[in-house]
Amino acid sequence: MSKVIVFGSLNMDLTIECDRMPRMGETLTGRNFLLNAGGKGANQAVAAARLGADVHMLGAVGADVFGDSLRASLEQAGVDCGRLQRIEGTPTGVASITRVAGDNCIVLDPGANHVLRPKDVKAALDELAHPGDIFLTQLECDIPSTFAGLAEAHRRGLYTIFNSAPAVSVPRETWKSVDLVCLNETECEIVTGVFPDSDDAARRAMELLVSWGVSTVALTLGAQGSRVLSGDTWIVSLPPSVEVVDTTGAGDTYIGALAMARARGLSLEEAIAWATHASALACTRLGAQQAIPSASDVMSSLGTGVPEDKMSSPGTGLAGD
Repeated sequence: MSKVIVFGSLNMDLTIECDRMPRMGETLTGRNFLLNAGGKGANQAVAAARLGADVHMLGAVGADVFGDSLRASLEQAGVDCGRLQRIEGTPTGVASITRVAGDNCIVLDPGANHVLRPKDVKAALDELAHPGDIFLTQLECDIPSTFAGLAEAHRRGLYTIFNSAPAVSVPRETWKSVDLVCLNETECEIVTGVFPDSDDAARRAMELLVSWGVSTVALTLGAQGSRVLSGDTWIVSLPPSVEVVDTTGAGDTYIGALAMARARGLSLEEAIAWATHASALACTRLGAQQAIPSASDVMSSLGTGVPEDKMSSPGTGLAGD
């Protein structure tokens, strides 16, 4: 089985529920405060591990109680933390999350997430990586280090998965190092200039990304599921009906499931089904990592299991290699 190497953020999530978002200068009374392990990188690592992948975390936390708690949460999920650095003098990243009617608004302080540099990513790949492994990253760590990591991993023959969030301007050359990009509606508009308010618009935006060098594009659309373009393959994936409680970790769960599927050798169609059902189940629980379902949860939702050979040895991988 291929390894999943995640270069990404770790944040402590401080979440509170409100009836509506406060206006500037306004104080509202909220409820149901939660303190949860989060960060896009850590969430995606936990999702991939909980769903059955061999996951290694590359990142940094502060030398504080939040950092120790985040490491423990990863290890409990089965993520290897041998390359997770503990930085003195820099606080652990923190996310302030306001929940309203199942949706959320997030403000980040990256803290130690911005400490690692390209040399740190390269050193970790020197120790861990082999051709065919998966390199998964986002945009909550140092941006130049992230772009350098994608280029280095792609050069070594790793399958690169890029979650372009929070969306920023990405050099055209970087897209050539991306095998699979996953983005939501807002990120799609920022990156491509096209808001995907219809399947035609979604496809135009996704074809633009393909023209820049990306092999496979996955676009998540909330309650409308996701759209995936890989070569000549176009997939419309609709989520199962669930009672939405909190969407905080849904996108990260989707991406972690894609990484697991690549590592396990599932087909593109199987990968998208797993990602769609896993992310829907994550919406039924509060929090980020604590809401991520297990493999058995997803198999129950799918109404089928994954063939034993697919879950124990590498296969052909996702389409669009």
